[in-house]
Amino acid sequence: MRSRFLAALAAALAVVTALTLNAPPAAAQDDLLDRLKAIPGLTVVSETQPAGYRFFVLTFTQPADHRHPRKGTFQQRLTLLHRSAEAPVVLYTGGYGLPAAPTASRTEPTRLVDGNQVSVEHRFFTPSRPSPADWDDLTIWQEATDEHRIVQALKTVYSGKWLQTGASKGGMTSVYHRRFYPGDVDGVVAYVAPDDPVNQADQTYDRFFDRVGTPACRAALRTVQREALKRRGRMVALLEADAARNGYTFTRTLGSADRGFEMTILDTAWAFWQYMSEADCAAVPPASATDEELYAWIDAVTFFGFYTDQGLEYYWPYYYQAATQLGWPDLEFAHLRGLIRHRGLYQPNSVLPAELRSRHDPRPMLDVDHWVRTRSERMLFVYGQNDPWSAERFTPSRRDSYLYVAPGSNHGASIARLSEADRQAATDTLLRWAEVPQARRLPEAASLPDDDMLPDRRTR
Repeated sequence: MRSRFLAALAAALAVVTALTLNAPPAAAQDDLLDRLKAIPGLTVVSETQPAGYRFFVLTFTQPADHRHPRKGTFQQRLTLLHRSAEAPVVLYTGGYGLPAAPTASRTEPTRLVDGNQVSVEHRFFTPSRPSPADWDDLTIWQEATDEHRIVQALKTVYSGKWLQTGASKGGMTSVYHRRFYPGDVDGVVAYVAPDDPVNQADQTYDRFFDRVGTPACRAALRTVQREALKRRGRMVALLEADAARNGYTFTRTLGSADRGFEMTILDTAWAFWQYMSEADCAAVPPASATDEELYAWIDAVTFFGFYTDQGLEYYWPYYYQAATQLGWPDLEFAHLRGLIRHRGLYQPNSVLPAELRSRHDPRPMLDVDHWVRTRSERMLFVYGQNDPWSAERFTPSRRDSYLYVAPGSNHGASIARLSEADRQAATDTLLRWAEVPQARRLPEAASLPDDDMLPDRRTR
C-alpha cells in the first residue's frame, strides 16, 4: 500500500513539475504588468489571457500637437498581444479606429513571425480624438509621431526586432511612419497601399478600369451605372424610402439623396473590383433588370447606406486627410457623360461637413513618394492585380525592398495569395528582417483569428 501511495505521489509531482515548467511563472506575468504600468502615460485598461498570449487594451497619453505639447493631450487607444518579451513585435497601424471592444487577433506578418503585436488607433478616430479638436493637427507627421512615441515606450519592454504593417490606409500610415522615423522599426510590410503624389495629373485609375477583368465584365458594369443614372428619378425614390426605413440623412455631408445616389453609382465599378472578383461578373444585372433588382445589386456591392451622414461620419478623419494631404482617385467617367448631374462630386470634400472642407497640399505626398523611391530601406509592398487601390503603387528603392502583386486578387491581397515563388520569397524576407529562424519553435498557443486589416463600411 505504501509503495502504491509513493508511486502515485511521485506521478502527481511529475505532472505538477511539467505544468510549472511549461507555464509562465506568476512572477514573470506580474513583471510584464509592472513594466507596462511603469511606462509614463500608459494605462492598462483591461487584460485577457488566450492560451499562450496575454492581450491588453491600453491607452497612451499623446500631445494633441507634437510641435506644441502645451496645447493639450488626448488618450490614444492601442492594444498589445503579448507572446514573449524576446519575440519580434509587429506594429499594426490600421489607419482607422479600433473596434469598440477590441479582441485578440493577428495580422499576417504577426502570424508568420509568431510574434507580439501592437495595434494602434489612428488619431482623430473616436475615441482617440482631442477635445476640443483642432483638425489642423490631423497630419501624417503628427500620427507618425504618435507611433514613434509608442514604439520608444514599448522598446523598454521588448528586446526583439520590430516590423510594421497595415493595409490600404493602414499601409499608407506605415509608409509615412517609416518616412519620418526610419530607425523605429526594422522593416515594413505595406499591403494595397496607394501612392498618389500628383493627384490631378494622371490617368492611372482610368487606365485600370479600361483593362481590368474581361471586356464583357467591364461592359456589364458600365451598363449598370448608365442604367441606374437613366432611371434616376425612380432609383432616388427607392433610396429615399430606404433612408426613411433606416434613419439615413444627407444634410451634413452630401446635401441631398440625389447627390448621395449619384456618388454611390459613380463608386459602383470601383467597389465591385475592390471587394469582388471576376467570378462575380456573371451576377451583374443586365439592362433589362427591374429597378428593384438593379437597386438591390448595387446596394449589395456598393451599399447605398455608406454615402449618408450616418455612413460617412466614422470616416471623416480619412476624408479630411484625403482632402488635405493624401489625395484621391480622380476619374473621368467618360462612359457616363450626359448622365452626371453634379460635376466635381467625386472628391473628398463632397462627403465632409462644410467646416472640415479644406485645400489640398500636394507637397507631403511628393516628399514621401520621392523618399520611398530613393532612400527607403527594407520595405515590402503587396498589391492585388484587380484592386483599384493598387493601380497607383509605391515604387520601392533597391535597398532591400520589394514589390509583389497577387494574381487576380482584389483589395484583400496578401502574402498567402502570391504565387508560390513570391510567397516564399516574401516570407523569407520577413523572417530575415525579424531574425526569426525557420525552425524556431515557441510553446503551442491558441489559434487566434486572422485580421485582414480592412474596415467594413457596412458595420459602422
